[in-house]
Amino acid sequence: MTEATPRLPDRFEYEITPAQAGQRLDRFLAESIGTLSRSRVKSLIEAGNVTCDGAIIREPSETTKAGRRVALVVPPAAPARPQAEDHPLPILYEDRDLIVLDKPAGLVVHPAPGNETGTLVNALLGHCGDDLEGIGGEKRPGIVHRLDKDTSGLMVVAKTPLAHETLSNAFAARDIDRAYLALAWGLLPARVSYDGAIGRDKRDRKRMTVVPSGGKHALTHVETLEALDASVSLIRCKLATGRTHQIRVHLSQAGHPLLGDPVYLRRVPAAARGLPSDARAAALDFPRQALHAARLGFAHPRTGETLSFTTEPPDDFRTLLEILRRG
Repeated sequence: MTEATPRLPDRFEYEITPAQAGQRLDRFLAESIGTLSRSRVKSLIEAGNVTCDGAIIREPSETTKAGRRVALVVPPAAPARPQAEDHPLPILYEDRDLIVLDKPAGLVVHPAPGNETGTLVNALLGHCGDDLEGIGGEKRPGIVHRLDKDTSGLMVVAKTPLAHETLSNAFAARDIDRAYLALAWGLLPARVSYDGAIGRDKRDRKRMTVVPSGGKHALTHVETLEALDASVSLIRCKLATGRTHQIRVHLSQAGHPLLGDPVYLRRVPAAARGLPSDARAAALDFPRQALHAARLGFAHPRTGETLSFTTEPPDDFRTLLEILRRG
């Protein structure tokens, strides 16, 4: 881990130059400070944390005027609402701005009804402690993307507002290198792309589905790495977009649901008949979707350095793969 950089000051103060006059106040402050997003500056202005020549200003669109002195005070981050907990995390990289970790299958990312404790966020709060600068005024880790509970693999988490905004923008712009390994029923082409808008299934709100209209564009590129007994394919999936359950939905829609998928695999697939009995039992009994986020690459939000990480699938995935290979 790199040595911690000193904390940002709680107060920023500037005298507006003639060249800076005529801007919106929130834009001027965001550009001057450089480490707070414009939306965060706007909320601070509206909360009464900005003064011009000593008078409180609450209008983010106020026009800057040369010679005026503007000050912004950032209040201490409020304590995080989720409880900090001491759980070991498989961290691959950490610095002042971010953490890259290999999320285990079965770990929920966010606290929610029924999962208020024992989540990744609880563990991150316990691990980071006072190292969190606060996201949106609250001491919490910045979750910029998610993995489903039973999907394993690489995640990046922001520790600072700068990292949160920059990484969120990178994910929104698809400027992230992400690849997944998966086991799917049936034989897929050597290379194929699935392009279908994804939306909520009207018949089952817990499922997503490919919809003819009203959904979000989704594109998944798939490469077959290995065919197993003409019944199962080991595949690499590369996301051109990042929609909820995207890989699981696209593969299911194409007739190749993931092994073990509890949501999108509703019946015993015909391809299972081609497996020897031991391999068939192992494949049908696999207790989660066989999906692992194996590669993650992005530009560091502060330095611009390209960071790239890879991980092997966990033991249960590798064990199943070996059983299928033995046939």
